Amino acid sequence: MTQEKVLCDIGFIGLGVMGKNLVLNLADNGYKIAAFDLNHEKVTDAIAQDKLENKTDSPRVYGCSSYTELLSQLTAPHLIVLSVPAGEPVDQVCESLIGAGIQPDDIVIDTGNSLWVDTVEREKRYKNKFILFSSAVSGGEVGARFGPALMPSGSPYAWTRIKPIWEAISAKVDPVTGKPIERTEPGEVIEHGDPCAAYIGPAGAGHYVKMVHNGIEYADMQIICEAYQVLRDGLGMSCEEIADTFEKWNQGPLDSYLMEISVEVLRHKIEDGKPLVDLILDKAGQKGTGLWTAVSSLEVGCPAPTISQAVYARSISSFKAARVEASKLLSGPEQQRYSEEEKAEFITRLHDAIYCAKICAYAQGFQLMKLAAKEHNWTLDFASIAKIWRAGCIIRAVFLQSITEAFSRNEDLDNLLLDEFFAKQLNLHQANWRKAIADITMMGIPAGALSSSLSYYDSMRMETLPANLLQGQRDFFGAHTFERTDKPSGKKYHVEWAVEGRPIISL
Repeated sequence: MTQEKVLCDIGFIGLGVMGKNLVLNLADNGYKIAAFDLNHEKVTDAIAQDKLENKTDSPRVYGCSSYTELLSQLTAPHLIVLSVPAGEPVDQVCESLIGAGIQPDDIVIDTGNSLWVDTVEREKRYKNKFILFSSAVSGGEVGARFGPALMPSGSPYAWTRIKPIWEAISAKVDPVTGKPIERTEPGEVIEHGDPCAAYIGPAGAGHYVKMVHNGIEYADMQIICEAYQVLRDGLGMSCEEIADTFEKWNQGPLDSYLMEISVEVLRHKIEDGKPLVDLILDKAGQKGTGLWTAVSSLEVGCPAPTISQAVYARSISSFKAARVEASKLLSGPEQQRYSEEEKAEFITRLHDAIYCAKICAYAQGFQLMKLAAKEHNWTLDFASIAKIWRAGCIIRAVFLQSITEAFSRNEDLDNLLLDEFFAKQLNLHQANWRKAIADITMMGIPAGALSSSLSYYDSMRMETLPANLLQGQRDFFGAHTFERTDKPSGKKYHVEWAVEGRPIISL
């Protein structure tokens, strides 16, 4: 396929939507790319797209017809980026590169949504064959084309080679305001601002952080969707009216990419003037990263109820037939009528509920990363992670500037709820949050993410929880022992429940 022998800076394998856009992004930033895909039409398409957008006199993307040709087109030591589906396809490509003659000092970067434990195992498996490096990518196809958020991890040596490339192609943020510096035109390059790319840690750490990012994304999306249903079914508002409300909210602390695109989706109409969203079947898909986050939270013992509820919400949406049948059998409360004044008051309360629930969702995600880092002996810079997420990624929001500042004030912060700024916000808005949840409950509208966030908040602020009774129950049926509030910490006790007098013994 290659017409001329030109040594390229970077090899790229996998030219699907994300891959092609990353290639064009790299080309805009001055890199020559040797590209390969099992589907040669995708290579041809990428080259044609580059020719349309190329503002230089020489080609920037060169097609290759085999792994061997790809390696021959690169300067040594080779740097190769993979943009292929997670799982077996990654290993298939790695094995093919070994067969093609890849060298021990060559670097292969996996940019897919690989499960972090798979990344750790791959680094071990391919040691001495080549250097496997991983870099999670967030931002979808637009982010890939004009600046994604990048979460790289693995060999520190490899990072020294990759760093200038990753910082060049990543999204940029104004360091003072925390606002994204937008890049929207092919060929445009932004060289100022903070890059949304920073080394995360050892193998697997970057994919773990991206996994948690996606878990927070699930929660954030579900919170917005619950608000949409409440406004639609509870207040009887039209899609256009809800879009107006969301657009107004997007001018304040709820300013985010997800709120912005929700407005776009709600406003979109098809040929007959009907809102598209009303015609989309209410069955949500998922690719697994939210589930992985929820499972990991259970494994490390970190409460993440908002994230888990978001996963459950997608699961229950898939039971469409059962829900249709149940809707004919199960009754809800009578629908209330609201005056315009009551509607306005409720919308204000709902705004505050979303804000508070969002704080709790991020608090859960960052605490999960903190506990995972401790378990896996990673050193994670949470202020840096929050900075990376301020632009380029799906959960980018003005809100992340406050998180960056919180971890800058205290890098050892255990939970965002313990930060003075966020504690003040929750204390200030909790009354409206509670009233909103009470009203939504009386409407009979499910709000798992909004309400589980409130339960999380209340659990965190409670000095004493009913786990004392629970531990008593466990000791009764299983002799699981308990500690006492009036005795030294760590000392275990057990009641001999079957013995007369039920004596307490010290263990």
